[in-house]
Amino acid sequence: MIRHHASAALLAASLLLTGCGGGAAVPPDHQGPASSPAAPGTRTPDVVARTVPRQLPGLGPKTRAAVPASARQVVVVTGRGPNSPLSEVVLHRRTGTGWQPGPVWPAHNALRGWTHHHLAGDLRSPVGVYGLSDAGGRLPDPGTRLPYDRSPGGFRSPGTGFEGESLDGSFDHVIAIDYNREPGTSPLDWTRPLGAGRGGGIWIHVDHGGPTHGCVSIAERHMRELLLALDPALHPVVVMGDHASLAR
Repeated sequence: MIRHHASAALLAASLLLTGCGGGAAVPPDHQGPASSPAAPGTRTPDVVARTVPRQLPGLGPKTRAAVPASARQVVVVTGRGPNSPLSEVVLHRRTGTGWQPGPVWPAHNALRGWTHHHLAGDLRSPVGVYGLSDAGGRLPDPGTRLPYDRSPGGFRSPGTGFEGESLDGSFDHVIAIDYNREPGTSPLDWTRPLGAGRGGGIWIHVDHGGPTHGCVSIAERHMRELLLALDPALHPVVVMGDHASLAR
């Protein structure tokens, strides 16, 4: 489904509040392999139990408790450290026996790492568990089941990043992270339930080869894979933060 944005003014304003919008002048969430038939009287090893964890790996009890019981898809973003812009992304899907992990994708997060109290302009990504309700981008919908807002003008990403890299194409595809936003709206929507001071426009988007302003970025091919995999019927969420924070 494609939603049309309200007006050019709204798009421009929303980009100003986007955690990853534009350059900056200063740095600052199958079955196991087949086994041979067991001999009579021999107990068959539980292959699935060894390969599919019953709990989401790397998450401590406090973090696990924040994951909604309805969530059947969880994107786990694990930061290398509290002040590091480097992280890894894994999509997990709940099965009848546990959580089936997908491949590990390298990622970037905000320049200054992570925070439990995100503020506009702090150049840190917000730690927490958030819904993944809406998508969009400069390019056409690749076939995602999420609502998709295509806006070639609204999702422009001009300028350069913190390491001098071009930001062109960073917003070809994005998935809105439901931090300080109204779920069910375009990623470009300006609504900030916590107030503008708490930041917003936190997305998963195409990696440009350097740290972000607050978003999580992954390679373009991985971005497309994620868009095609996420299913609103499975209530996807992202769990994101540095390794130590997620382990709590």
